[in-house]
Amino acid sequence: MEKAKFGPQALVYPMPALLIGADVDDTPDFMTAAWGGIANGEPPMISIAIRKSRNTLKGILKNMVFSVNVPDVDMVKEVDYCGIISGLKANKVDKCGFTIFYGSLKYAPCINQCPINMECKVVHILELGSHYLVIGQIIETYIANKCLSNGQPDVEKIKPLTYIPSPASSYYSLGDFVAQAFSVGKSIK
Repeated sequence: MEKAKFGPQALVYPMPALLIGADVDDTPDFMTAAWGGIANGEPPMISIAIRKSRNTLKGILKNMVFSVNVPDVDMVKEVDYCGIISGLKANKVDKCGFTIFYGSLKYAPCINQCPINMECKVVHILELGSHYLVIGQIIETYIANKCLSNGQPDVEKIKPLTYIPSPASSYYSLGDFVAQAFSVGKSIK
């Protein structure tokens, strides 16, 4: 397979389309983040890369808590809006019609319309250059009952939204089932 050089780029596909929440000046605010993922298993942690200029970061730095909200494909307009409009210019909760709830962490607003919500306590913040890498310990996870099958999360019911960066700059849903993990590789001998 021939390869073309593109220089140093973070091209991991697909990226999650996440809504990160924090109270900023006593108001719930949300930003869209695609640079996030699992950081640790025990205790469970998640990492989010946040541009230093983001309004939501102000609330995270002040209260040291945040929420990670996993939207479904039906929330694509709201996800995009939260990525293109600053919380300094608009109340995103009102504009998007979000219903907010708080769990055990007082300043980590969660969006009820999202199938999955995680409340996180900040354990590390690394300054990397253009972004801070925020590592949060997941304190509680909420999953909509309608997104469960046999009491477990069902990705086909969750319908998570993903993001593909430039030049596509597009949102996608997950694709088709390919193979069973921890099984298909056993055929290689």
